[in-house]
Amino acid sequence: MNAMSALCADPPRDLEAIAAIDNALIFDSFTADTAWELGNALRSRLLDFPTPAVVNITLANNNQLLFHTATRSGTQPDNDSWVARKRNTVLRWGNSTWYMHNKMEQGNETVFAAKYALGTTAGQYAIHGGGFPVRVKSVEGVIGVIVVSGLKQEWDHQVIVETVEKYLKGQAVL
Repeated sequence: MNAMSALCADPPRDLEAIAAIDNALIFDSFTADTAWELGNALRSRLLDFPTPAVVNITLANNNQLLFHTATRSGTQPDNDSWVARKRNTVLRWGNSTWYMHNKMEQGNETVFAAKYALGTTAGQYAIHGGGFPVRVKSVEGVIGVIVVSGLKQEWDHQVIVETVEKYLKGQAVL
């Protein structure tokens, strides 16, 4: 195990296990204050990693940006392109991008584009971990998206999962 592996566990690769985790992380409500607290908790958690990353939280219905930050110097404009592509994937399929990655033969983008007849729009979507759906109890569908971009894709995903789990248990409130 290298030093980076000690910072974050690898998430499951089994679709049922991923779906169970993704569907268990449901908020009682989700407001701009929630996004602020969660975004800051994610940023603090990501400071443990030597690699810079971007955190982005938006609402689904109107693309309203609630939180966006870089963890440190060194992120690139490309990180924001990844954020947009991961967000699009979560909103279209209602699943985390890690789920979609594992559903598509470990991220085979050719299979992904063919299966969903994406043609020239395939570049608008990313099936790499780090896009996560925000769901609220008694509200149908995805109401927002949390994205982390900059680490290995499995860690982008797992950092979100671990931080949301802590937040929902009341341990990450700043």
